[in-house]
Amino acid sequence: MRKKPKILNIETLATTRFFNIEKLDLEFSNGERRQYERLKPPGEGAVLVIPMLDDDTVLMIYEYSGGTDRYELALTKGKIDKGESPIDAANRELMEEIGYGAKDLKLIKTMTLAPGYQSNFTHIVLAQDLYEASAEGDEPEPLEVVEYKLSDLEQLVYRQDLTEARSIAALYMAKEIIRKQNL
Repeated sequence: MRKKPKILNIETLATTRFFNIEKLDLEFSNGERRQYERLKPPGEGAVLVIPMLDDDTVLMIYEYSGGTDRYELALTKGKIDKGESPIDAANRELMEEIGYGAKDLKLIKTMTLAPGYQSNFTHIVLAQDLYEASAEGDEPEPLEVVEYKLSDLEQLVYRQDLTEARSIAALYMAKEIIRKQNL
């Protein structure tokens, strides 16, 4: 039977705009003690949205990524504001990043990136029945919105500019969900 370790102490080692680096002192059920470090972002988590123009056409964006120092192809994403639900955040991010809202939004999965040392959660939302709508966002430059076909997913996921694992996993999930909807 799994028994979570006891947290003896949590200490903040450093704080940035996006992360707190914390040290955890843990005691496991067998008496073993260890120190772990984790990145703990402030806030309510994030959303990643799969905006579908129709059952085969997904809208993606090119956005500069500081971690890789290049423009990456990805799905719409962003943080959840205080008091906002993942569904509301998803619709807001759609309007800010691609100029659409959605009448049909479904939370399909909550994912982590690297749970061994990161405590952030990303809520994956499928957005269908899109309509034109825009809102002021926080992007430093206009994002390039591009259309891709889920029917070409096998070629899409091997593109050199599509490397984000969350986007790749979400595209596969969306394709299967839409396939089942159309049975």
